Amino acid sequence: MHEIEPYYQWRDYYIAAEDDRSPFYNTEYSEFHFDKQLYNFLIHPQWDDFGSSTLYLKVLFADYDRGYAIIEYIGEWNDAISNDIMLMKREILELMIDEGINKFILIGENVLNFHASEDSYYEEWFQDVEDGWIAGINFNEHVIQEFRSSNIDYYINFGGQLDDLAWRTMKPIQIFKKVEETLTKRLGA
Repeated sequence: MHEIEPYYQWRDYYIAAEDDRSPFYNTEYSEFHFDKQLYNFLIHPQWDDFGSSTLYLKVLFADYDRGYAIIEYIGEWNDAISNDIMLMKREILELMIDEGINKFILIGENVLNFHASEDSYYEEWFQDVEDGWIAGINFNEHVIQEFRSSNIDYYINFGGQLDDLAWRTMKPIQIFKKVEETLTKRLGA
């Protein structure tokens, strides 16, 4: 698990630690000291901690003019025990929303499990983005089913092209346009 790094090919476009509007502004990382872990497994030090003991993230890109952010996750999304959505909402998402982000692209291929609790923070997040949206891409099928069985998919869009998007071959704007096009078609249908 320590070899799974957050995607770094867009560092020429965006680095959250250098963005004074980012919740991770001025964060310093070690390349060699593994200071984060999921259960008994060390993870790469480039992942960002937001207060959860089981879930980490990396803001890969933020475009304040277009109002979108791309966030990659690793770990176990656990609302039942550690209330990950509440921590994420209060510590990260609200700060981004205050900066004008209202479209969130969540990359979940490294999310191992989802454990639901209540949906009130998802509902609040959904209401906060107003004319925006929240899309989950490349989450594992069993994780999507766990979100769906808790009706969280009412707030986070999954399915279709979002489940198998070759995002690493694209630039951030291309991903944004692809996700927006997919969601626009859904709303128009």
